[in-house]
Amino acid sequence: MSIMESISQRRTYYQINKKLPVDTRKVKEVIQQATELVPDAFNMKSARVVLALGQKQDELWDAVYDAFGGKVPREKIDSFKAGAGTVLYFYDEDVVKSLQEQFALYAVNFPIWAQQANGMLQFTIWTALRDLNIGASLQHYNPVIDEAVKKLFQMPDSWQLVAQMPFGGITAEPEAKEKEDISNRVKICE
Repeated sequence: MSIMESISQRRTYYQINKKLPVDTRKVKEVIQQATELVPDAFNMKSARVVLALGQKQDELWDAVYDAFGGKVPREKIDSFKAGAGTVLYFYDEDVVKSLQEQFALYAVNFPIWAQQANGMLQFTIWTALRDLNIGASLQHYNPVIDEAVKKLFQMPDSWQLVAQMPFGGITAEPEAKEKEDISNRVKICE
């Protein structure tokens, strides 16, 4: 499959289950490989990933529900908990601060570049999971869940949570995307 075909297959899958079409070793391998290959400015390597599987997957989404004190419907949280796992995306503030000190001229840009690299990593992993016929979605329950996540996974304070990606076997396809007039967003000048 070409890269554009892979990207076109990547969608938001909310209806997932714990039955993966591949062994979890393959999922771990793909996540590790993507994390190593995705570039970032000054080769800072600020992105951090935690992969929650099995019991930790269930504990994570129970902790998310608890952090909101019932303000997010249990059914919604349980739809993520129903997945086989969750990729948690972080960036390490200590790495960013170190580069800000080393390269003061660019200091203001390092947090931006760290977020950009993290976004590329999220997209790469999301697309790679879809190549394995795994469905995923991208969630943003932080900062409300930050402390609960750090406690559950014993994370350093310098790791800042960016996003959560529950994934699993696909139980239903999302609705077809509407074709947009891309000229509203892309200007070509010749």
